This record gives sequence, C-alpha cells and structure tokens, in this order.
Amino acid sequence: MDDPERIARDAAACMLRNNASKPPSGLYCEGTFDTWLCWPPTAANSTAYEHCPEFVHGFSPELFAHKECTENGTWFQHPLTGLPWSNYTTCVKPEDDVSEIIAVYEMGYSVSLVALVLSLGILFYFKSLRCARITVHMNLFASFAANNALWLTWYGLVMRSPDTLSESPVWCRILNTVLQYVLLTNYTWMLCEGLYLHTVLVSTFISERRLVRALMAAGWLLPAPPAIIYAARRAAADEQLCWLDEGPPRLELAVLVCVAVVLNLGFLCNIVRVLCTKLRAGGAAGGAARPSATALHALRATCLLAPLLGLQYILTPFRPDRTASWWLVYEYVSALTTSLQGLCVAVLYCFCNGEVLAQLRRRWRVLTFRPRANSTTNTTVSFVRSAAAGAGEDKV
Repeated sequence: MDDPERIARDAAACMLRNNASKPPSGLYCEGTFDTWLCWPPTAANSTAYEHCPEFVHGFSPELFAHKECTENGTWFQHPLTGLPWSNYTTCVKPEDDVSEIIAVYEMGYSVSLVALVLSLGILFYFKSLRCARITVHMNLFASFAANNALWLTWYGLVMRSPDTLSESPVWCRILNTVLQYVLLTNYTWMLCEGLYLHTVLVSTFISERRLVRALMAAGWLLPAPPAIIYAARRAAADEQLCWLDEGPPRLELAVLVCVAVVLNLGFLCNIVRVLCTKLRAGGAAGGAARPSATALHALRATCLLAPLLGLQYILTPFRPDRTASWWLVYEYVSALTTSLQGLCVAVLYCFCNGEVLAQLRRRWRVLTFRPRANSTTNTTVSFVRSAAAGAGEDKV
C-alpha cells in the first residue's frame, strides 16, 4: 500500500540514484519517480523496465513494468489524462488475472439488479399487496439493488481503471465506504426478515406497525456506525488504492455480519421448533386437522430464507490460497452465489409469491378483456325475434 513515509523515502532514494547515474548521450527523458517506482534517465525512442512493486496487492515482483520515452525526449502521456503514464498492466501473471471472475460478478449483479428493480416496481404498483411482510421484503430488495448497482459502479470506474487505483481520489474512497455500508445493510435486512418471521410466529399479540418501524430503523441505521469506523480507520492510516482490500475481513465490518448470521440461524432453529410443535399438535387434535395457512406460509418462507442467510459466509473461512488447485473453482462459485443472491431473493419473494401472481393474473385479464362490438345489437335482435314469435303464436 502507498503511504506518505514510503513515498518520501523512495522519492529521496530515486533522486540520489538518478543524480548519481550518467545520463545517456543525445536526447533523453529525465529520471522520474511516479510514487510507485523510480525510472532512470532513458534515451529517446526507447523503453525503461523496472521490477514490479511488491507492496501492490496482486503484483508479482519478478515481473517487469515499463515506461516509454518518446522520440522527442518526453515520457509517454496517457491519451485520456494527458499525464505521464507508466505501464503496470504487465505486473499481473496470466493465471492471477481475475478479469473473467469480475465479468461473472458483473453479469450476475446485472441480472439480479434487473430482477430486483422489476420486483420493486411490481410491489409499488399493486398497493393492495402492501402489508408489514411486503414492506420488509421491499426494503430487502432495495438493499440488494443498491448493493448490486454500487458493485457495478465500482468495477466499471475503479477496478478497470489502473490510473484511478494509483491516484486514489477522494471520490473512490467515498464510494468504497458507501459500498461497505450498503453491503452491511444486506445482512441487517436479512436479519430483519428472520426477526419479523420469528416475532409474528412466536408472539401472537404484537403491533406490526411498530415492529416494522423498529425494523426500518435497525435495517438502515445499524450498519452506519461500523461503516463510519471503517472509513475513519482507513483515513487515519492514509491508505491508497481506493482502499482496495482483499485480505481478511475487517473487524469493524465482520462483527455485525457474524452477529446477523448467528442470530438468523438462531431464529431459524426456533421457528422450525415452534412450527414442528404446532404441526404435531394440529395432527393430534383431530387427525384430519390441518395447520393454519399462516403456519404453512411461515414454514415455507423460513425454508426459503435458510439458504440466503450467508451461503458464501459458510465458504469464506475456507477460502483457499491462490496457489491451491481449487482456488479458481472457489472464486467462480463464490462469484455466482454472491452476485445472483439478489435474483434468488426476487424470485422467491416476488415472482413466485402467490399473492403477487394472483394480482398479475387479475391485471392481465383486465388488460386483455375485449367485449364484442355487436353484443348489444345481437341481444336486441334476439329480443325482437322472441317478441315477434310470441305475437304470432297469440294470433294462431
């Protein structure tokens, strides 16, 4: 990682090195320091090579970066920024290139985002569906949609821009912080789903309006303190590279995630216990008695919620090293399960929801109903014919 002390130390060392070296004859580019590497005076129309910096995560020090000196004795400038540019794209080994994995993430997040936006549109449109349970679902959808949109923004503006990573502007560090906050809201709103199901099933007499208000506050406010602490710690350390971090999870973020997952698993176990008790009691009461529709719905919702309580967090502790033979398989599986989680939520809680499907079918029948234009004329003609036939029978 870049830090002021390292930059100052390396810049001083670079100046001494370049001053001590003999410049090439003829036209040449002056020696320079680009905050990562020291580049010596280089003859015009030639290329300088230096070992890749080892402090940059993902770079292989045995590989070489390069910097071009143009024919007029100036360092090559990037066409987009107009600033001198060093080429570090060769510092990543082909087997360490994660561009294809990022493409999987982008595809999954894009599909999930479309599904989530459609789900939110459907639930907003049909006001008859509004209830406490649907309100919790809509907030969960909004959290996942925001997370997916921000990840797509991060990949497009930061991960695919080496210049942005090296310069680490303020906006990309703010984007990183907002991304961490929204990511935490995914887990707090999954916790809210579990808490809602548990409360409605276990506590018979409760004000759902107050419960939803409490869940709204918890779902959106609980992630704020960890995100603020995260930003403060990284700003105090003056870390660069847009605060890109592929190391172990940060403690201030991991605590909330672990608490949410553990509590959800606890809610899940207790809900299943209560439902099994009710199912046994319902069967023993009269043999033919069936459990209430609410109990069956809660059981189905709980079973559907179970795989969404942190599928990737079951795998995270066992994340292999890059040298492991199954590292690439792990990364692809993780990319699919993480990026398509929003799609799963939309399908399970909207597209496969019986109430939503009933509203869609009802609306479709209204839109496709076309009364026949001559129906009134046919009815009138039939009535006249019947009247005439009756009159004829009276005359006979």
